[in-house]
Amino acid sequence: MRIGVVSDTHGELDNLREAVRQLLDRWQVSTLVHLGDECEDLHVLHEFPELDLIQVHGVYCQHYQDPNIVNRLLKEIEGHRFLFTHTDQPHKNDLPGDPDPQVLARQGLVDVVAYGHSHIPDIRKEGNVLWLNPGHLKDNDKKGHDPTYAVVELSSEGGSIYLVNLKSQVVVDSETI
Repeated sequence: MRIGVVSDTHGELDNLREAVRQLLDRWQVSTLVHLGDECEDLHVLHEFPELDLIQVHGVYCQHYQDPNIVNRLLKEIEGHRFLFTHTDQPHKNDLPGDPDPQVLARQGLVDVVAYGHSHIPDIRKEGNVLWLNPGHLKDNDKKGHDPTYAVVELSSEGGSIYLVNLKSQVVVDSETI
């Protein structure tokens, strides 16, 4: 199973479309995860009805304050426990009861924490937990990182995660699960 992961699209709809095209054509993903900022951008994904969508909202999205919407999503996929969240830390806009990603990781309740917010692409292992930030999809980002997305390949035996530069399509980092 392959999953595409994007974050922080911030109105860059052409880049979101291109990332989805690459994820479908090159990587043959079946599911796309959007980790927030901007939730309004997700209307573009109606152009790709073959994709299953998993989404969480960014901490400044109006929906983040809606107690009927899950801000941090725990999901088991192919035997791997994922936390999908916009931030890797508690945030002042969290609702009461929103789980703390750091606590979930320390307690061994997740295998992978996928988050955005910082616009800094990153894959790192801390203990038994893999932390994934797919970066952002902005053409010009004040932090100086190129637009990137992530691909997660999973099987019941393990998996791999790849960070991919949107413009060059080069894998810039990878890690095994």
